[in-house]
Amino acid sequence: MSEGKVVIVTGGAKGVGRGISARFLAEGARVVVCGRKEADDLPTHGDRAAVFVKADVREPEQLDALVAEVVSRFGRVDVLVNNAGGSPYVEAKDASSRFAQSIVTLNLLAPLWLSQRVFKVMSEQGTGGAIVNIASVSGTRPSPGTSAYGAAKAGLLNLTKTLAVEWAPEVRVNAIVVGLVKTEQSELHYGDDAGVAAVSATVPMGRMATPDDVGAVAAFLASDAAAYVTGAAIELHGGGEWPAFLTAAKAAAKRGA
Repeated sequence: MSEGKVVIVTGGAKGVGRGISARFLAEGARVVVCGRKEADDLPTHGDRAAVFVKADVREPEQLDALVAEVVSRFGRVDVLVNNAGGSPYVEAKDASSRFAQSIVTLNLLAPLWLSQRVFKVMSEQGTGGAIVNIASVSGTRPSPGTSAYGAAKAGLLNLTKTLAVEWAPEVRVNAIVVGLVKTEQSELHYGDDAGVAAVSATVPMGRMATPDDVGAVAAFLASDAAAYVTGAAIELHGGGEWPAFLTAAKAAAKRGA
């Protein structure tokens, strides 16, 4: 449980980040979310609400201000969830240098920069802390249309293992390898309800993850129940994806019947 812990969730006001924030709030944590734009609708649980601090995680100076604000207000940082990330669809042949750099900065360098700043606080407060990096299956398989994103997420997995070794035992560092997730913006990625259903059918569990599914694993990794877990990458993908060759083989078999 996270009762009384101070938790930072980057990009924590919407999508997967919102689910993570809500889960920590439900467990009694004091949650700080950050983003580039003011959030009108903050995550809540009962009469508890997240605190918003405006910060662009791609700007080191703003990360300094974010951590200083959290420490000033709460006196400590117990958990950091590096959730902010993502990428629009752009084929590698069309991706500009500036675009690729911005994607790598958001998905790899920003988590490193913020983790460095939070580690300093955690290592000096006497009780250590936990860092959870939100990775992606795009970092473990080909990522067509989001090549820089996939490469950055692969780097984030390596970074997780490296920081876990360097920062033990004071700070534990783990990652969640997230698969397909149904959020309020699913239609932008998967189309209408029929598209969402068709994509969900490719997952062995028969559905996409929910933001709360991700939040549950993040809360576990931040809890005392995971006190000996560091350098781990937990796969949260409902069994992965149904192999394309099996679908093709079944279709061929039906045609031949």
